[in-house]
Amino acid sequence: MNNAAATDVVILGGGLAGLSLAIQLKQREPQIGVTVLERRAHPVREAAFKVGESTVEIGAHYFSSVLGFREHLETEQIRKFGFRFFFSEGRNDIDHCTELGVSELLPAPSWQLDRGRFENFLGEQARALGVDFRDEALVRGIELDEKDQPHAVTFEHAGVSTTLAARWVVDAAGRAGLIKRKRGLAQPNDHDANAVWWRVDGFVDPDQWSDDPQWLARCTPPDRWRSTNHMCGPGYWFWLIPLASGAHSLGIVCDAKMHPLDTMNTFEKAMAWLHEHQPQVVRSLEKPEHRLQDFLFLRHFSYGCKQVFSGDRWALTGEAGLFLDPFYSPGSDFIAMSNTFICDLVGKDRAGQQFAPYAEIYQQIYFSFYENTLTLYQDQYPLFGDAQVMPVKVIWDYTYYWALLAPLFFGQRLTDISLIGKLRPQFLRGRELNLAMQALLREWGQRNTAPLTPDGRFLNQYDVDWFHEMNRALLDELDQAGFIQRIGDNVARMEWLAREILARARSEHPEIEGHGLDALLVDACGTEASLAAPWYADAA
Repeated sequence: MNNAAATDVVILGGGLAGLSLAIQLKQREPQIGVTVLERRAHPVREAAFKVGESTVEIGAHYFSSVLGFREHLETEQIRKFGFRFFFSEGRNDIDHCTELGVSELLPAPSWQLDRGRFENFLGEQARALGVDFRDEALVRGIELDEKDQPHAVTFEHAGVSTTLAARWVVDAAGRAGLIKRKRGLAQPNDHDANAVWWRVDGFVDPDQWSDDPQWLARCTPPDRWRSTNHMCGPGYWFWLIPLASGAHSLGIVCDAKMHPLDTMNTFEKAMAWLHEHQPQVVRSLEKPEHRLQDFLFLRHFSYGCKQVFSGDRWALTGEAGLFLDPFYSPGSDFIAMSNTFICDLVGKDRAGQQFAPYAEIYQQIYFSFYENTLTLYQDQYPLFGDAQVMPVKVIWDYTYYWALLAPLFFGQRLTDISLIGKLRPQFLRGRELNLAMQALLREWGQRNTAPLTPDGRFLNQYDVDWFHEMNRALLDELDQAGFIQRIGDNVARMEWLAREILARARSEHPEIEGHGLDALLVDACGTEASLAAPWYADAA
């Protein structure tokens, strides 16, 4: 039996990307018809098997402020204690390893998401807003029209086959990539990394790994377990993320050439791998209270896409389009940005405006964000175990993120094409600085051949005044002139930091190349960079 129905927007996939898009569309225009087709049954189990549990500023702001779910995040999820990094390869004494993180919560909040709990909440919110959310629905066919006629999506639900006519079709089906496969849009990139991950019962608390009172007192409150903890070594990092349902998410992410997937692609292999690389962690995980819940792996998880927004009224969002790397947790950020672009395109179409040119412009902007962010990861994994260079890289990468992309989203200016055009020189300047800096950091790490002696340093990002202020400044509400000035000041901050880092690298390796930074900084300041003091305190 085949029924016929119609809607304004059909969203293929009812996970994080699809449900948040449906809600955003209905919040902007309550009269719009939105249907979500999700193949899994709802409610899903808590501590679900999906990655993307750690949010950073853009994604956190999207869920809390754009969609208005701050209360749920505060009461039903875990407030994140920032990123935290331990350079702990082969170590049994975490309190003697270099630690990078914050001693107190930074002003702009983020949360750890129990994906099952959050997606159940999003499903309830979507239905309350009038979204036609069909779980256990299997998409059987997609016909995309290019002549301004409705698209057709055929699906099975509750034993009935239905063909749905829709003005817009959005693929939010994750790595299944329904439109991507249909249109041949898959595009690989050169970031060759793999991941394995699993969940266990109970929280894993790094503070239980030491009884040193000074080490334990570094953080206020003493809740390292609420951080996205990164245990770092050459070519890899291991994550620990707490989930509000009382489970802990764990994962190994690694350069495929340095740590082949077949050395960790079962739970037993992964635990053996941890015995070698993170022995203190694995001893904790072997306690009987940490019962295994699941185990999955992904080979070559990073990829791009040839097209995500179309003037023919279709789009891709979330992992149906592209995926970078989980190291800085950008997944929710890119959902927030792509959903915002899609909502604007749909809104322009429904208002009778020409939207096709904007689809092309938004795609160019979105791809530039993807390409610039990819540089933070590609060919950089060998640095991850370097307790000298990697903390510098983390500060630089945060600064780049908070200087340009995050303010654009927080300021609700992502679709302000006129403003983005005015700011193009600053964004290009930031891109040039970042490309040169990533090359400098890579060479610096390659020159650091002598092993570093663990010294128990705490590199406290909270005490770096300008760094703390950049995070706080994301919450400022600025007029257009103030916003343009802020972006200019942020790029100047990047230039200052680049001089500091270049000088620090050359103080240890005078022969190190500038990778274009010398010319960039002379152009900026009229003088070559001079040797400057480190940007962080070296005290333990």
